[in-house]
Amino acid sequence: MKVLEIQGGRELKGTIRISGAKNSSVALIPAAILAEDDVTICNIPEVTDTDALSEILEFLGAEVKRASESIVINPKNIENKEIPEVLSKKLRASYYFMGSLLGKFKHVEMYFPGGCSIGSRPIDLHLKGFTALGATVNVENDKYVVDAQELKGANIYLDFASVGATINIMLAAVKAKGITTIDNAAKEPEIVNVATFLNNMGAKITGAGTSRIKIVGVKELKGCFHEVIPDRIEAGTYTIAGALLGNYLKIDNIIPEHIEALTSKLIEMGVELEIGDDYLIINKGNKYKSVNIQTRVFPGFPTDLQQPFTVLMTMCNGKSTIEETIYENRFMHIPYLIKMGANITIENKKAIIKGPTPLVGCEVEATDLRAGACLVIAGLVASGTTIISNIEHILRGYENIVEKLNDVGAKIEIKEI
Repeated sequence: MKVLEIQGGRELKGTIRISGAKNSSVALIPAAILAEDDVTICNIPEVTDTDALSEILEFLGAEVKRASESIVINPKNIENKEIPEVLSKKLRASYYFMGSLLGKFKHVEMYFPGGCSIGSRPIDLHLKGFTALGATVNVENDKYVVDAQELKGANIYLDFASVGATINIMLAAVKAKGITTIDNAAKEPEIVNVATFLNNMGAKITGAGTSRIKIVGVKELKGCFHEVIPDRIEAGTYTIAGALLGNYLKIDNIIPEHIEALTSKLIEMGVELEIGDDYLIINKGNKYKSVNIQTRVFPGFPTDLQQPFTVLMTMCNGKSTIEETIYENRFMHIPYLIKMGANITIENKKAIIKGPTPLVGCEVEATDLRAGACLVIAGLVASGTTIISNIEHILRGYENIVEKLNDVGAKIEIKEI
């Protein structure tokens, strides 16, 4: 078993360059099969989630070539085969093959997707969108079978502004006949990035980044070159670490507007920040004010950052609160923070953090991707040694996390035990 061993209490100084967005990449890779020619996507992070999607591509018959920070996908020999459970269960984002295969072949068979156990994440909105476009959906022993003689544009209203459903419906609708509108669409930057990619291929999508997306169906999509946006969640994670341990720590290759919900809270707490066009510089402060956050869909405070942010709240003076409104099981990191010395109680969907409390290293477990990121930050700030197990969750979403942190002064390594 592999674990992360962290020696805490070391300042972070230097530059961390942010990789391409994992949450964009995991949609762009399945979307590439809609093209008729080669697709090149650069700034793809080398994480296990993108590796798993490449494995699905190769299973379907695509030719996949990886180079430094890029991937070239030749979809010409794609076969519409059933995606087996052993592949679909590796990650949640495997469900994007539902939209892309349905859009390309009007038929898809695949097993339930996998991913982190952070709460109920049904894909009923995805299926509702497919049905509105003219598909029929059947579930057979944990397998989805989605079939359509023809896909026709439709007006689709999402009961919740779901990122996954918004993207999956776009993938299915780009080659449908007529016009599709998605109302109450999610507005996350990753959706804009995927829509731009599809438009580069010849799609006709407008409104991405707003609550109404319009898709005019086209007959064919061609190959293209595309760049993944910087990962706002990775940027936020290292920024939080910098607020705890930074000594002129530079977070480079970011889009500051994408993390405004975080930086505004940091400023409210009293964190010293210098924000440039594509970077920020952060220093550890001596005394932080308590704050309250409530997770919301973009542009609100991201649920993916509330777990790492909890560590910073343990160092604030007074009582801070986090209200989780997106996923019901996103407090699984808290028992481990308490084990390390935090003063946290949970009431319904709200965590109450009283600080400041010193953290002490111990053995903890990453229950999901962002809980793992939280525990890495906790280990960095804690006294003594922290050992994190189940690190495959962390490696799913953070490219070269060990190297990036060690390069700025941390002492962290992967060990086999």
